[in-house]
Amino acid sequence: MGVKWTRRETHNCCGFVINVTLLTVIFSCLGIGVTGQDGQAMTAEEKSKIRDQILEMFDHAYNSYMDYAYPADELMPLSCRGRVRGLEPNRGDIDDSLGKFSLTLIDSLDTLVLLNKLDEFEEAVRKTLRDVRLDNDIVVSVFETNIRVLGGLLGAHVMADVLKQRGERMQWYRDELLHMAKELGYRLLPAFNTTSGLPYPRVNLRYGVANPLSRTGTESDTCTACAGTMILEFAALSRLSGDTIFEEHARKAMDVLWEKRQRGSDLVGTVINIHNGDWVRRDSGVGAGIDSYYEYLMKAYILLGDKVYLKRFNTHYSAIMKYISQPPLLLNVHMHNPTVNVRSWMDSLLAFFPGLQVLRGDLKPAIETHEMLYQVTKQHNFLPEAFTTEFRVHWGQHPLRPEFAESTYFLYKATGDPYYLKVGQSIVEKLNAHARVPCGFAAVQDVRTGMHEDRMDSFFLAEMFKYLYLLFSEKSQLPIDIDDYIFTTEAHLLPVSLSTTRPSCHTNNTEPQAHEDDLFSYSCPSAQTLFPNNPTFAKTIRDSYKYLTGVGRAQQASPVRGIELPLHDTGLEPVEFLKSMGISLTPLTELISASQGSASQASHKGVFKFKLVAEVSQTPEHEEVVPLIVQLISPPFLGRTVLTAGPAKFGMDLTKQEHGVKGSIVKSVPYTACGYIENAVELQGHIALALRGDCMFAAKARRLQEAGAVGVIFIDHREGSSSAETPLFQMVGDGESTDDITVPLVFLFSKEGATLTAALQEHHNVDILLLPKERQLGKEKTDKLNIKFRLAKEGELVEGETESTTFQLVLEQSETDTEAASLTGDNQKTCTIPQKDPENSP
Repeated sequence: MGVKWTRRETHNCCGFVINVTLLTVIFSCLGIGVTGQDGQAMTAEEKSKIRDQILEMFDHAYNSYMDYAYPADELMPLSCRGRVRGLEPNRGDIDDSLGKFSLTLIDSLDTLVLLNKLDEFEEAVRKTLRDVRLDNDIVVSVFETNIRVLGGLLGAHVMADVLKQRGERMQWYRDELLHMAKELGYRLLPAFNTTSGLPYPRVNLRYGVANPLSRTGTESDTCTACAGTMILEFAALSRLSGDTIFEEHARKAMDVLWEKRQRGSDLVGTVINIHNGDWVRRDSGVGAGIDSYYEYLMKAYILLGDKVYLKRFNTHYSAIMKYISQPPLLLNVHMHNPTVNVRSWMDSLLAFFPGLQVLRGDLKPAIETHEMLYQVTKQHNFLPEAFTTEFRVHWGQHPLRPEFAESTYFLYKATGDPYYLKVGQSIVEKLNAHARVPCGFAAVQDVRTGMHEDRMDSFFLAEMFKYLYLLFSEKSQLPIDIDDYIFTTEAHLLPVSLSTTRPSCHTNNTEPQAHEDDLFSYSCPSAQTLFPNNPTFAKTIRDSYKYLTGVGRAQQASPVRGIELPLHDTGLEPVEFLKSMGISLTPLTELISASQGSASQASHKGVFKFKLVAEVSQTPEHEEVVPLIVQLISPPFLGRTVLTAGPAKFGMDLTKQEHGVKGSIVKSVPYTACGYIENAVELQGHIALALRGDCMFAAKARRLQEAGAVGVIFIDHREGSSSAETPLFQMVGDGESTDDITVPLVFLFSKEGATLTAALQEHHNVDILLLPKERQLGKEKTDKLNIKFRLAKEGELVEGETESTTFQLVLEQSETDTEAASLTGDNQKTCTIPQKDPENSP
């Protein structure tokens, strides 16, 4: 990959000189003649066929949204209807991207242009101007609204302006999309009203943050990516509109994050306090929570021509490659002690990183990590949301994320290797085979089972189809020169010519410390520079990781038998699940003898060795799950609304609490309770509501108990689940001791949980009672009476019996012999009779 540097102009701003350069990335290595390293090169006809297939897939997804969902924010592809916030069960933080502003339409606008659907683009712009409002009384994510909506409006404005300048289309256009973008920018600005300059994570589009009607502004933390992924959109808005306030605020947030880095390691954490700048979560990686901060440092330099961003990126990149990169893995470390890994799994969002490494020109680690990710997709069809270092599923969901396709595109453009076309083809085929449904494409709830989830996020249309279409297209087949644009993290197109636009007058006093430059610090060398006269360099690198996950390797006889149990959907860890079945797992370290050598060890990499020992103890064939209830007792419910709940094997035993546990409910922030609890003060003395998923029940319970909650109600994240259709189960711990968890814990399926959250949303103060179902308030009690039947003559009584307390079963004489035969011996029958006044009993 080569780089063309063009000096455009010099500005004198605020008394100092700014040298502005325009960086245009040119993938010149396409001319190095790479062919057939892993098979034959793809013909033009084959590429055209796949490109047409991608266009048909986009039409299916986009038309399904327009036909069944518009003007709702997103399509529910299994229900064939739109997702309207407040009308569907609350999904927690995921719903913060929905603002009742036709999200999917706006996110798809510049995709329509890139795919040459110019008529559809013009019609979609008219719909946006006619139908979309931005002053809704709704709380949205600042991060998601910026990258999806503001970025979508800016990308569409740039495309509309290009088409208008050509004189063929959009002659009626008068910068209306830019005016909408500016309005939205001002609606997001109140989020930056903090002492540090880091933005609040959420803002009310109508009332901002400080207004009593805003229903937000109590948060104290935000993720690093949330604060550090504003500069491209805000700077573009400033330079297109001439209003410098947006770029100034976004730049300030970037400055704070840089200042707060750990000076010893040059790493940043995942979550930071927006008021004092203290780190709340100190784990550091390149995936969720941090990812696009690094991306935007690099791309801010490309878009804006400011070398400060490049220097900062290079400093961070050196730290990443020193501590986090363990080829082909990228593992989170502690920012203050970066030689220690803080977890043994990776999340799917890091799949963008090889693409960013390509932009920097560091191809070898990009090829290594991408190949590892490809091997994981071969094993599971898609990248699971998280997977372990042994390439097992950690979180099974796949919401049709585009990051792997993004890196595939960049690697193909950098190497010209047709291998990456084959990778792209596999993505297309798997989407059609495993995600396509009659009304669009559905996310995969678990890659192990292939079960679908009723969601099609807007980024699927904004990103996935752009990268796939570009992968199989020649520059001459595109309506724009793609090298004149930089992709935002949502794949919206911003022109690199913005670097020649007069920037805001902002003095930057946070120059990076001097560090040793390397080959890639200020240039992006071509593949020929990196691997002279070696057209098979990419294959040579990949071959080391070809059988990383075991997929494709010839099977060999082995004394080891691997077992994988997809148990995360039941909330059970495999060890705990097997224990409940009476099976112990004992580590077997002696299995492979020394005589087999390291080769045998390597051949079984990723397979845990266990000896299954069946306990001969009397284990019940089926452990009874005692049903619990959540009973709403405050007005207007007064005990009439009763929700069936499942118990936990740890925490307070509600069956031993005579009167249950009473309290008012408060929703946890974050809703999943998998991070720092932001509303601990509000939770104190109340029963917390938390959404299932992202971490173990025990981890959630500990955080909420520490925050002061007196009980926890977990709500299933799988839409449509209910106690009427799904058997109750007992929540189990995380394999560690759970003696420290003392609060009561119950589990509600999705439908019951929706009833509870709807009640909270409508009445704000809802009191509930947690107790066993058999002790439900207001329920008519029943007693069990043991009744012995004996054969006797009519009227014959034994000692102690009276006629008023004796049931008499009168048998006909002709049937006496037969009936007597059936009632002989010690047979007993048990009847359940409602308890009444004994004096009036029959």
